[in-house]
Amino acid sequence: MQIARVVGNVVSTVKNESLEGRKLLIVQTLDADLKEKGNLMIALDSVGAGVGELVFWCRGKEASFPFKRDETPTDCTIVGIIDSAGHVQNLERK
Repeated sequence: MQIARVVGNVVSTVKNESLEGRKLLIVQTLDADLKEKGNLMIALDSVGAGVGELVFWCRGKEASFPFKRDETPTDCTIVGIIDSAGHVQNLERK
């Protein structure tokens, strides 16, 4: 899992049937000091995150675990919302 900040929404008029009713969000990956790193990514939301929130996200086959894996085409999924940035910095340094 990695840390990111949700920076925007994605609007799609046509998408895979299994993604109907699911939110796609734009996330910016962050380092241990909560500074931006890397490129923006589009992530499937599994937890009800919103713009401005810190989140945990994952890639690869694990990204489909919150859903029916064979039916949900995703390679980047938000899997948790971070309530306190202070806790993030402590976790990253251990």
